[in-house]
Amino acid sequence: MRLSQRLLLYALLVVSVLVAFTLVAVRERTVDGLRASTLERVRAEAALAAAAWRPGTPAPALADSLARTLDRHVTLLDPGGAVVGDSESDDLSAGWLRNYAALPEVEGARRTRGSHAARSSAAGATELAGAASGAAGAVRVAAPLETGAAIVADVRRGVRLTALAALALSAGVALLSARTVTRPPGELRDVTRALAGGDLSRRPALAAPGEVGELATAVHRLAEQLGARLDALQAEEDLMAAVGEALSEAVVAVDARQRVVRANASARQLLRLRDPIPFPADHLPRDRTLREALGDALRGEASGPAELRLDGRTLTLTARPLPGGAGAVLAFYDLTPVRRLEHVRRDFVANVSHELKTPLTVVGGFAETLADDELPPAMRRQFAETIRDNAQRMQRIVDDLLDLSRIESGVWQPMRTDVDVGAAAADATAAARVVASAKGVAVAVQPAADAPAVHADPSAVRQVLSNLVENAVRHTAAGTVTVFTARDDGGVWLGVRDTGAGIGADHLPRIFERFYRADPGRARDVGGTGLGLSIVKHLVEAHGGEVRAESRPGAGTTIMARFPGPS
Repeated sequence: MRLSQRLLLYALLVVSVLVAFTLVAVRERTVDGLRASTLERVRAEAALAAAAWRPGTPAPALADSLARTLDRHVTLLDPGGAVVGDSESDDLSAGWLRNYAALPEVEGARRTRGSHAARSSAAGATELAGAASGAAGAVRVAAPLETGAAIVADVRRGVRLTALAALALSAGVALLSARTVTRPPGELRDVTRALAGGDLSRRPALAAPGEVGELATAVHRLAEQLGARLDALQAEEDLMAAVGEALSEAVVAVDARQRVVRANASARQLLRLRDPIPFPADHLPRDRTLREALGDALRGEASGPAELRLDGRTLTLTARPLPGGAGAVLAFYDLTPVRRLEHVRRDFVANVSHELKTPLTVVGGFAETLADDELPPAMRRQFAETIRDNAQRMQRIVDDLLDLSRIESGVWQPMRTDVDVGAAAADATAAARVVASAKGVAVAVQPAADAPAVHADPSAVRQVLSNLVENAVRHTAAGTVTVFTARDDGGVWLGVRDTGAGIGADHLPRIFERFYRADPGRARDVGGTGLGLSIVKHLVEAHGGEVRAESRPGAGTTIMARFPGPS
């Protein structure tokens, strides 16, 4: 039951009780007042009748006359107490008339020689009677006890109508008051429910009087503080979420019920998580190291860093418990690039050492031989040329390494312009044409009609063409090496196609790595450094382009570089 209904019910109950008490009090007071007034009137009427009764007046006729005049029961008694006239009975010898002398009002009037009134019973009925003594005897005037009943009924009817009107009026006032009293608490209830439901824009009215107004003010301040604190918490949550998403490390939070409640983008990508959060921790990768670290962290024990392998990647895992046993946080760092770089570094050092060791050994050995004074001049000249060739080979390796380092470091930036492919190819392939001619290999330049030029750094284009053509001539025993172009949306492809031995599918993805050779022994014999294609790749990527290689054993090789057009 609502508060307004209870207040209305209580008010109606109180008013009903008051009306009931009022009806009872009015009835009693009215009845008592009427009886007292009637007794006083019959006593006065008896006194007047006694004064008017003269000796010798016929008593029965006088009793009847007085009864008609006063509308009362009139009884006349002689000085001896015998009834000599009665308006209700013609038979004065009736037995019930003999007791009139003993009635209290008659006895009192005869004793005091005055008037007296009392409630008495005569002829079996209770009456309100008054008696008075006179010269001829005593006169008793009586009214029935029910005298005034109609008046009392009218009074009670009026009181009831008044009570009903008062009850209706009080009900209306109580209803209005109840609504007035309950409206502020109801509004506060609605506001607090809205606040609890997350609607922080709701505010209570501050015009309520008294304690309710103070409560409304307190709720208003509470809503303001709650909104400010929730905004601060939301801002902090957004900041933490942004920081977590920006981390390159994978971060996974697990609560005490072993549910994943937070996983940043790196974690979803690295651990291949697809389930919407929250989801059971059992859906994490099933790795023993991961499970043991998670179990230790949930028991409050930190662990790590520890390495594990997932989907061919090397990860380091650190597990930390949350305060208060709220769960655990797992942090994964992808060591795969680091391990790859370490492997590349080791291979690079080994390859450089190996590439430089052979010419250094040759130079050292032939230099020691040249120290012999008895060495014939022709042989001395041959040894000197060998030393020069190997020194030049080492110089080319060092130059290529310096170019590669300069491009990778970002010191070199391409100065883009429109470069004519035909002219650049003529300059870049001049040296290679001599070697190609000696081998019976034809070098052709065939740019597409819609792509006669590329938008790139001129020196970079010449170096790309020089490396690609020299590499193609080096690995083509006979046939054709062709420089070509092709336009696509937003750029131009510049490529070199040969009819050489081709490259196997297992070697093709790695040909742009430093010092990688599909046929190490043969490539070294023909003078390659193993860095040309790596330089090509880095030069093209510095322009924002890409490189692509297509080859099949026995079907030749095509290597293409895409240069974006002007933006």
